[in-house]
Amino acid sequence: MATLFISDIHLGDEYPQICQRFVEFLATEAPGNEALYILGDLFEVWIGDDAVQTEHRTVLEALRRLCDSGLPVYVMHGNRDFLLGKEFEAMTGCQLIDDPVVIDLHGTPTLLMHGDSLCTDDEEYIQFRTQLRSPAWQQQFLAASVEQRIQIARQYRTESMSRNQNKSVEIMDVNAQAVIEAMQKHSVTQLIHGHTHRPAVHVLEIDGKPAQRIVLGDWYSQNSSLRCDEAGCRLSNLKRN
Repeated sequence: MATLFISDIHLGDEYPQICQRFVEFLATEAPGNEALYILGDLFEVWIGDDAVQTEHRTVLEALRRLCDSGLPVYVMHGNRDFLLGKEFEAMTGCQLIDDPVVIDLHGTPTLLMHGDSLCTDDEEYIQFRTQLRSPAWQQQFLAASVEQRIQIARQYRTESMSRNQNKSVEIMDVNAQAVIEAMQKHSVTQLIHGHTHRPAVHVLEIDGKPAQRIVLGDWYSQNSSLRCDEAGCRLSNLKRN
């Protein structure tokens, strides 16, 4: 059996057809694998486990059915849904995993990340990320009303889109040295991440050893997925119509 990886589904209310396609994916393509890993940004925005938006309930129920069938589903926080918590786990049966985390992938120690922390050239984003991940900021945000949280999230999204229009693709991509340092820190020669929406397999050399960095594209438009078994990993990308 294979281990399946996807990332950057970005479920939200703007494109309900994505939600329906994802529910179908969970029912037809995910079963039969050894495990499913979702490496961040399952949702376009998640403002707290106590404020589940209507458009998300169908997906939560589909995840619950998949987990109840016996397939382990592991979910990593992304830069959009970093507030997923224990109640999300209880609702779905999914297990939240750390970013970063090392797993044994069919005999190969493999580092899993969402990928945004590797974008160190974008200093403005890294500072913003640090703020949003701080317990103090999260406690203050979650203490606000649901309506206030929705408004704040929309404001942040608008500001982010505006800032990114003036940034080069290179600035928003991962930093090569940050990749090497992360892999050295965790003593691995294989890294899998998402976030950049630039699917590829990059061949590297880490401390004189051959290594590779596998980048997942987004799921919602590129149909990007990675299947790994004892024979190796196969990255699939197909533009959706």
